[in-house]
Parts: sequence; structure tokens; C-alpha cells
Amino acid sequence: MVFVLFKSTKLDRKFIFYSMKSVEKHSQLTRLLLKSFTFLLFFAMSFSVHAQDTVDADRQAEGRKLFKSLCSSCHKLDKKFVGPALGMIEDKREADWLKSWIKDNNALRASGDADAIAIFDEYKGSPMTAFPQLTDKNIEDILYYTTVGDPKKATATGGNATVTVEKEASPWLTYILIGIVIAGVLIISNLLKVISELKGAPKTPGLAGNVQDLWAGFKRNTFLHVLLTIFLALTTAYILFGTLFQIGVDTGYQPIQPIAFSHTIHAGDNKIDCQYCHSSAKHSKTSGIPSVNVCMNCHKNISEVAEDTKIESMGLGKKELDAEIQKLYTAAGWDAENLEYTGETQPIKWVRVHNLPDFAYFNHSQHVTVGGQKCQTCHGPVETMDEVYQFSPLTMGWCIDCHKETKVDLKGNAYYTKIHEQLSKKYGVESVTVAQLGGKECGKCHY
Repeated sequence: MVFVLFKSTKLDRKFIFYSMKSVEKHSQLTRLLLKSFTFLLFFAMSFSVHAQDTVDADRQAEGRKLFKSLCSSCHKLDKKFVGPALGMIEDKREADWLKSWIKDNNALRASGDADAIAIFDEYKGSPMTAFPQLTDKNIEDILYYTTVGDPKKATATGGNATVTVEKEASPWLTYILIGIVIAGVLIISNLLKVISELKGAPKTPGLAGNVQDLWAGFKRNTFLHVLLTIFLALTTAYILFGTLFQIGVDTGYQPIQPIAFSHTIHAGDNKIDCQYCHSSAKHSKTSGIPSVNVCMNCHKNISEVAEDTKIESMGLGKKELDAEIQKLYTAAGWDAENLEYTGETQPIKWVRVHNLPDFAYFNHSQHVTVGGQKCQTCHGPVETMDEVYQFSPLTMGWCIDCHKETKVDLKGNAYYTKIHEQLSKKYGVESVTVAQLGGKECGKCHY
């Protein structure tokens, strides 16, 4: 029996020899593959950590603070808003020009600067607020923030307190990761080419050979098929759910109203306080739509506008605006010639701009009176709007972010003072946000 096994044939011994050789080469390829991906992973982590450490956190925080308080009502980093997007603005304009524009854009236009005039014309003659009080250092911090963006937050727990560490990845990290992916594809293509050649395929030199081997290897590799299927499924789910979550988010919604009421003229030029018209905002859940009688408090005596009054965004001049006032008189039943009410009134069918879903509870008085928030916090710079539009997304995430950032004024309130003393003693915090006082609890807004 032993003799037969050893005698077998030459072909059997040859087969064993080549099998061992194939196993040895396969082992070498496996080691090469593991080394390659280990190197790529280490390379990506090293650059990621380096990119995060290169951000100047102090400048970023100061610039973010200035941007949020002075610029965010009209500008966003990633898209055009009331004004242009400011993300990476330093790559588009020189620093000296930006400083001149921010401090006094009117003077820059008056000097004949072509770019300043072009921006002014692009935004239909709407001047930007000048900030002469800002120093060069302030502006440089703001510009630095527009370049590096918001910090990413990572939470580290130690002892009884939770510390939030803010880090921001460099914009170059994206390009580095793309380069790593390309390098990984090339390494895989080379490995597939070697495997193909070991199996007896003819050698194809150059990049064309690598691409051919990569495609041939992909078609034969079941694992890559499964991986691609999972990737496509996750990508489809991400896009689908991202699209579904945008349903009902009506940022920028601006309906046509039955009367061309300009907030720019009333709240902006004439400085009428928001709560003069929306008086229920300070003591009620809703802000309320002002009645016609509130309008008539002024318009009994103002039956026409000044000669030079125009609303360019609506394309209305004096003649058209006087006709809009007549619509108000018709609704109120006011006889402008005899200066008396006729009693024949008509409702004004205003179109609602902001509309929360029924399952979300929001109380204006809690935010305006107790929280001390300005109307512009949610509704944007209404005093610059001829036609009001939805300024904020009004999503749950947007509300929670506001609760995380808004500090509670604890002065003069014994209840909050006691809570603050307890928190300060336990966690060593100097200020308390709405979220820390229960502003993230589901039952606050959904019940």
C-alpha cells in the first residue's frame, strides 16, 4: 500500500509540487495585501490627526462668535442667502479688499471699485451693513472661520464631568482621502494583475493592462460584487432618506399676499416694533395676525405714500402702493372721503408663511418673554424683507441646535439660581444652556 502511494505517478508528484508553489505565492500575495491596506489605513489616520491638529481653535472660536453675531443673519458658509456664500471667501477676494468692503462698503463703491459696484448691482442695490468698529484682527478671525468652518465635536468622559473637545478637519483632508482611495485602487489592480499572471494570463504592460486586469478581476470576484451591492444599497438609502427628510422643509417659501405689505417700510424705515402688530407673541402661544383695526391706527391718516416711495423687488411705485392702501380701506369698511366707517367689511385672506406640524408644540411667549429671544432669531432680518419668506428650516434638529447653544439668563430667578449652583458645584460649569435644563426632552415639544 505504501509502495503504491509513493509510486503513484510522476504526474501526482508534479501536481503536489505546483500546489505547494501556488500556496506559497498565494501566501505572499495575502501578506502583500495586508501590508498594503495597513499602510493605507495608517497613512489616512496620520493625515487625519495632523489635519485636525493644524486648526487654530482660538481663532476659529473667536471668528465663529463674530460671524454668528454679525454676519449669520444675511450670510451662510455653504450657500447664497440674503447675501453671497462666504465659505472659502479668502480664495476669491484679496484680504485688503475684504477688510475695506466689510468696514465701509459704501465708501468702497464711491471710490469706483468695479467689484464693489458689481456686487451692489447683483443684489439689486441692497447695501450691506458697514462694520467700522471691527479691527483688522476681528476681520481676520472671521475670514479664518469662513475658511476652516465649524468645529467637529468629540465627547470625552473623565471622572464625573463630561468634557467636549472641539476639532476641525482641514479642508485638505478630503483631497488626501481621495488620493488614498486612488492609491488603493492602483494597488488592488496590481495585485489582480499578479494573480492573473500566476494563473497563466499573458502580461499586458502599462496602465491599460492594469485597467484590464482590474475589470477582469472584478468580474470574477464574488466578494467585490457583494461589496458593491452593499455600497449601492447604502448610497440609495442615504439619498432616499435625505430626500424624504426634506419634505415639509420650506426654507425660502415666499407666497404672494393679497396686499403688498412691505416689512422694509414698516419695520425697517419707520422702526415699528414687531410686537406692535404681533402683540400676542409676548403672552400667547401664537404671534397672531394683526387685525385690520391695528393697521387703521396709522392708515386713517396715511392714505397715500410719499412721492419717491418704491418697492423695487415688487416692481411697485407710488401709484400702485396707494392702490394697496385702498385695499386696506375696503377690508376695514373705511370711507376715506367722509372719514367714517361704512360697516361693510371684508376679510383679508393672508397666506400663512410659517407652519409647524400639529405634533410639534411651540409657544411664542415662552421664547419671547421668558427666553428673551428676538423675533429675528427665528424669522430672520424681517426689517429688510419687502415680502416675508421663511427664513429658518424650523426642523427638530434646528431647534435642538439652538437649545444647545443658547445660554439661560439665571439672574433674578431663585429657581434657576439654585439649579445653577448645583450644576456649578457638580460639574464646574459657568453657564447653563437650554439643553442642560431639559430643552432636549421629547415631552417639551411633543405631547
